[in-house]
Amino acid sequence: MSNLFGGWPQDRLAQLYTEDREPSTDVCATFARTGIEIAPVEHHLIRLRKRTQRPGPAAVSGGGEGGGPASSMTEPGRVRGWLRRELSGFFDLTPVRVPASIREWLRAQRPEVVYATLGSIRLMRLAVAAARECGVPLVPHFMDDWPTTLYADGRVLGLARHAARAELRTVLRHSSYGLGISEPMAREYERRYGLPFAAFGNCVDIADFADPEGERAHPSPPGTPVELRYVGGLHLGRWRSLRRLGEALGRLVTAGLPVRLTVHTPAVDAARYGSRLADLPAVRLGPSLTSREVAGALRQADILVHVESFADDDRTYTRYSLSTKIPQYLAAGRPVLGFGPAELASMAHLTDSGGGVVVGVDDPSLLARDLSRLCRNADLRDRLGRQGLDFAVRHHRADQIARRLAAVLSEAVQRPIGRPPAPRTEASHHAGAPAER
Repeated sequence: MSNLFGGWPQDRLAQLYTEDREPSTDVCATFARTGIEIAPVEHHLIRLRKRTQRPGPAAVSGGGEGGGPASSMTEPGRVRGWLRRELSGFFDLTPVRVPASIREWLRAQRPEVVYATLGSIRLMRLAVAAARECGVPLVPHFMDDWPTTLYADGRVLGLARHAARAELRTVLRHSSYGLGISEPMAREYERRYGLPFAAFGNCVDIADFADPEGERAHPSPPGTPVELRYVGGLHLGRWRSLRRLGEALGRLVTAGLPVRLTVHTPAVDAARYGSRLADLPAVRLGPSLTSREVAGALRQADILVHVESFADDDRTYTRYSLSTKIPQYLAAGRPVLGFGPAELASMAHLTDSGGGVVVGVDDPSLLARDLSRLCRNADLRDRLGRQGLDFAVRHHRADQIARRLAAVLSEAVQRPIGRPPAPRTEASHHAGAPAER
């Protein structure tokens, strides 16, 4: 999503981040990092475990989580999974303490607005603390409908869900404007939360657009497989929909139509889910791609594939989401096959673009029919690719989107927040603590 800030003067951006890896400096060059120390309970428990941990073969090999001799006597998978979920919820709802050095850094940046993507109790508390510290509006950007699904499983006796809802209300009270990743999300959240919302998804640098007068999706030479490509994660049940697609492709191959699906997914997803696709002869796992390799890989395909899960929990989470790769797909000038629930914003976006074919129900016969039509008809592929590219030029150009985002954030600076930030006292700087609410 840093594409949204492409072209901004670097002295107008500063980022507070929590990951363990160094961020890219392509867009922003001013950073501060907060580590696990902002969560004192988890921080001290981790230190205690390290001090009391006995060395052993498992610890040396870097095997099970936690290492030590006890690693060889872990709970069964289901129990261990339950325990991890409970602990993740417990740690997320524990207090957040923003160090004095970070508060000083925040004030030194003199921001006009705090933009944050959130997604957990801890990040909500950190974002609110930053906005309070600087006395400026917060602008949350929602990528998925996590406010509906976060901790809805009732972990930690329901306390995690209760805390998540409370922190979201705090976020909204400190916000002057909201952003959603799609138009359906923006309209729904505007109705749901009573704030003005604007839609901002991924955008594409003009250099990564296909040449409308140049390269096109040409018919493959006789005997050459029609190349389908998927670029993205396999989580959220997407591997199941890809498997369905791979099975349908296998039937086309049996019927005499040479087709192949290449899947480019992050290494962690390939390790976790790759075996679920390995037995499908029409599917192969390609290498993981860096962001700079994506545009070229997309233009090597005859058809690009986007899938979403049909499972109820997954479709609730992704119903308003617009996958970051869809603008890239359309900008590549290649037709897109969408396979996922028709009501999802991503599928509706593909339909509206005119750049693809959407199979919106989990029906193998309908999938096989539309897949066969797309694979056999090069003229159809060319027409859809042109329509999708034209749509992307009008709606997903990074320079245009960045200007519009700047205008929205400027408006957010001028708008009043739901409730003025409470004055911070030196005796109370625990983000999310009752005295700060």
